Amino acid sequence: MNRKHSPLRIFLPVFILLTLAFAPALRAQDWVRTGTNLGVQRIRLAAASFKPGTGDVQTLPLKSIFDQTFYNDLKNAGIFDMVSRSMEPNAMPGSPQEINLAQWSADPSNAAMVAFGNIGASGGHVSVQGYLFDAKNPQTPQVLGKQYSGDANDESTRQIAHRFADEIIARLGGGLNGICETHIYYVSTRSGNKEIWVMDYDGENAHQVTHLGTISLSPRVSPDNSRVAFSSMGREGWSLRMYSLELNRMVRFSSPGGTTLSPAWNSDGTRLAFSSSRTGDNEIYTSGPDGEDIHRVTNFRGPDVSPTWNPKTNSQIAWVSGRTGLPQIYIMDSDGANVQRLTDGGYATSPSWSPSGEFLTFAWNRKYGPGAPGGQDIYLMQIASKRWTQLTHEEGTNDFPSWSPDNRHIVFQRNNQIWTMLADGTEQQQLTHGGSNSMPNWSWK
Repeated sequence: MNRKHSPLRIFLPVFILLTLAFAPALRAQDWVRTGTNLGVQRIRLAAASFKPGTGDVQTLPLKSIFDQTFYNDLKNAGIFDMVSRSMEPNAMPGSPQEINLAQWSADPSNAAMVAFGNIGASGGHVSVQGYLFDAKNPQTPQVLGKQYSGDANDESTRQIAHRFADEIIARLGGGLNGICETHIYYVSTRSGNKEIWVMDYDGENAHQVTHLGTISLSPRVSPDNSRVAFSSMGREGWSLRMYSLELNRMVRFSSPGGTTLSPAWNSDGTRLAFSSSRTGDNEIYTSGPDGEDIHRVTNFRGPDVSPTWNPKTNSQIAWVSGRTGLPQIYIMDSDGANVQRLTDGGYATSPSWSPSGEFLTFAWNRKYGPGAPGGQDIYLMQIASKRWTQLTHEEGTNDFPSWSPDNRHIVFQRNNQIWTMLADGTEQQQLTHGGSNSMPNWSWK
């Protein structure tokens, strides 16, 4: 769809925050790294290959999956300086009695912390013993010791690796929970229609959620991971629908009349915000989780779409409004009071509010217009100071950013595929590769 000629673009579920045109564009500044928990000195961490614990034929294939998943989880955390495999000692310690800390703390690995352990399959089950040792404290080195078990299959083994990695990230990362067990919901055409899909945070285990045979957009998972709200095209036009992840089926939701789009949960799951044209123009409304108890929040000529709550307080909503022409980002109290415009110029869409409540991320074409050379990139703004920084740099069309629950990562859409990056714009990785994939939403936990 050509956004220059189609007002429908404004009505599509997109999230936003943009930047003031007069603010200096900086990249990966200290204020971003500090506010997103990426500014602390990185711990140098080694993840040893786990030792086979049994001679079962399944042990070695599962060990390979575990080792790769575990190492990548720690690397993706954004808070460790990982020792590369080529710099690790030629050792595979499976227990505390087998590790030589002097080997790991010396050059070239020079590790401050070492994660190690053993994995074995037996009788259709896999068991893992994992340890985290302080390599610089040989007197009392043990920081963590964990045991896990599950079915002897690829997915169960991956989940065990995720759990142990999250334990380490929480212990060494300032008490913030890791994201290895979180999920990303998104729209995909891989089945032939635009349906809601879900995948692990690293792009693995992708599978289809809805099977409606129509166009479904803008999935938003509830804070307790029990339901997904989304927009869908039906006989009466665009409406909100609800899918239960516990029952694995659609459940009742009272969608208001008119074109209704872009749902957004508040952080305790008691209210949904959305855009509806039930009275003419698209306005922002809130309701209970079943669609009842509707309150109108905005009342101004021009479309208002794409709300997102401040998850820290639930007392503010950011959204996109076309009341002055091209879409811009605004914030207001959740009852509609204290409206403030945050962006000025260009074409600003797709706001997503950080878990800390400090930042908005958004998509912005700063030089939007006929013949303009600008492209659409992801930006981040510190709301209190209105300082902004550009996170992507003309690597295509970038849109629909969504924060991870640890405040350290952002998932987004680039050229109809899903990507992730650290919240300072570094370490960008593509997650999807088949079909057209869009509108990602990171789960709350």
